[in-house]
Amino acid sequence: MPIAPWSETAPQLVDVAMGRAPADMLIVNGRWVNVHSGEIIPGTSVAIKAGRFAAIGPDLDYTRGPDTTVIDAADRYLVPGLCDGHMHVESGMVTVTEFCRAVIPHGTTSMFIDPHEIANVLGLEGVRLMHDEAVAMPTNVYVQMPSCVPAAPGLENAGASIDENDVAEAMTWPNIIGLGEMMNFPGVAMGDRKMLAEIAATQRAGKTVGGHYASTDLGRAFYGYVAGGPADDHEGTRPIDPIARVRLGMRAMLRLGSAWYDVGPQVKAITENKLDSRNVILCTDDRFAATLVNDGHMDHTVRHAIEHGVPPITAIQMATLNTASHFGLERELGSITPGRRADVVISSDLVKLPIEIVIAHGQVLAENGVLIREIDPYPYPAFAKGTVKVGRTIVPDDFRIVAPEGKNSVTAKVIGIIENQAPTRALEKVLFVEDGLVAPDRMQDVAQVAVIERHKGSGKIVNAFVSGFGYTADCAVASTVAHDSHQMIVVGTNRDDMALAANRLQDVGGGFIVVSQGRELALVELPIAGLMSEERAEVVAQKSEKLIEAMRACGCLLNNAVMQHMFLALPVIPQLRVSDLGLVDVTKFELVSLFD
Repeated sequence: MPIAPWSETAPQLVDVAMGRAPADMLIVNGRWVNVHSGEIIPGTSVAIKAGRFAAIGPDLDYTRGPDTTVIDAADRYLVPGLCDGHMHVESGMVTVTEFCRAVIPHGTTSMFIDPHEIANVLGLEGVRLMHDEAVAMPTNVYVQMPSCVPAAPGLENAGASIDENDVAEAMTWPNIIGLGEMMNFPGVAMGDRKMLAEIAATQRAGKTVGGHYASTDLGRAFYGYVAGGPADDHEGTRPIDPIARVRLGMRAMLRLGSAWYDVGPQVKAITENKLDSRNVILCTDDRFAATLVNDGHMDHTVRHAIEHGVPPITAIQMATLNTASHFGLERELGSITPGRRADVVISSDLVKLPIEIVIAHGQVLAENGVLIREIDPYPYPAFAKGTVKVGRTIVPDDFRIVAPEGKNSVTAKVIGIIENQAPTRALEKVLFVEDGLVAPDRMQDVAQVAVIERHKGSGKIVNAFVSGFGYTADCAVASTVAHDSHQMIVVGTNRDDMALAANRLQDVGGGFIVVSQGRELALVELPIAGLMSEERAEVVAQKSEKLIEAMRACGCLLNNAVMQHMFLALPVIPQLRVSDLGLVDVTKFELVSLFD
C-alpha cells in the first residue's frame, strides 16, 4: 500500500518526537548528512514512525520501546535515499519491478520515470500498466506522462499516439507527477497547437513539465522553447548548457547513462564557473541492465560527479533535495528531516559511497548490495505481448540499396556515431557500386542500417548507412527497441545475416539479437511490448553482457554500443537519423535523400 500522507501520520510523529510513543525504528550513532544546511553532523540518532522520520537529534533514546528496531550506524554516514530525476525503465529492458529490484541495493529510493517507450507501442493503456506497477513498489516511483508520441510527427510513425486529452486524463491518476520530456522542441518554439495544449493541461493540473532541448542553439529558438513551459532539460553536453538553462529558471539535469557521459563536461559550470548548484540535478536517463547490475545506478552517478570535482555533499544534494524540490516534493522526499518519507542510505565513506544499508518507507530493503525484501512480480496482460507485427518473412533482397543509374560510386549520407553521447554526426562517404547496388564498406567503417515497420504489419523497410560501430565480421545486430517509435532496427554488414536476425526477432516476439555468418551469437528476448523482459534483472543482465561480448566479437569496441544502436532511429536528437519514413536531417527536421 502507498505510504500514508504526512497529514494523517502527523499525530503519531509528534507523539514519538515528544516521547509519548515509541518509534518503529531507531538509528543511532550516525553522521547526519544534512542536505538543507550543507552540514555533516556526528552523533545523530533518527527516529522513524509509520514510514516517516519523526525526530532527528543527538539523543533520542527516549523513543526506544520494547518493539523498536534499533540500528547502530557505527559512526557511518546517514544519506537521504537517492533520487533519479529522469529515466526510462524500458531502457533497462526490464519491468518496473525488476528495475527496482536492481537499483534498491544501490541506494535509489525515488525514481521519476517517463514510460514513453511503451507509450509508442501501446499508447495510454501501456502508460497505465507501468503507472499501476509503479504504485505497487516499496519505494517512490513517480510517473511522467509521455508527451511526444510519436516523437516527431511527419518524420516517423509509431504504434500509438498521445494527445492533449490523454495528457489531461493522466493528470488525474494518483502517481502522475507531470509531463514527460517535451522532445518536439521545434514544435514548442514554433507554437505547435498540440504540444502547447499538452503543456497547458499539465500546468493546469499544477504539475511539472519535463524538457528535452537537443540543440546547441541557445538563441531565439531556446528562448521560445523555455517560454513554452518546459521546466528542466537533460540534453546538455557542454559547460555552457547548464548555465544557460539555470539562468532562464530551468533545472539543468546532468545525466550519466550507460552510453551518455554528460556529467563530467557540464559540472565544470559548478566547479569552475561557480554556478549555484541548487538548480542542478543528477539523473541517468537510460541505463542498460548490465550497467545497473555491474556499475550501479544513482550511486554510480554521484560518485562520478565527485570524481569530477563536485564536493560530496553538493553531489548528494543534486541527487536528493534538488530533485525533490523540482517536482514539488520537498516536503516528502530528498532529506532526512521530520515528516519526510523515511528513505535513508547508510554508508561508511562519503566519497566512495559504498551502499551498506538501504531503508525506504522505514523498512530495511537491502544490505551490502543484496536485496533482502522480495518484490512480487507484476502480471502484464496478454495485450502487452505479441506486438511485433512485421507482416511477412524478411528476405535478404529487402536490404538491397539500388544505386542511381549509371553510377560506379556514390556519395552517401551516413549517420556518424559519437561515442558516449546521444547526438550523431551527419557524414558523407563515397561508396562503391557493385552490380547496381550500393554496398557497405568495412574499410571505411560503414555498415548498413535498416528500419522495419513492426506495429501495423506493413512490411515496409527503409535502408541507410551508419558509421562508428566498427564491425569487421559478417554480422547483423537487430532489436525491436528503437527509440522512440520502436520499429525494428537492423545494423549489419551482409544481407543474409540481417534477414536472419529480423526473422528471429519476429519468432520470439521482440528483443535484441546478434547474428554472424548464419549463427546466433546472443539473444535477449523482450516479449512485453517488444521492449521488456519477463525474466529477473540478473538474468537480463547476463544476457545483455553476452550481447555486448557478441558485438565486440564482430569488431565493435564502442562503450555500450547497445544504447547507440537503440537510438539510431530517434529523429529528435541531431544530426542525422533514420526512421520508417526515411533518412532524417534533425538539424532541419526534414526527410532527406540518401545520396547527393
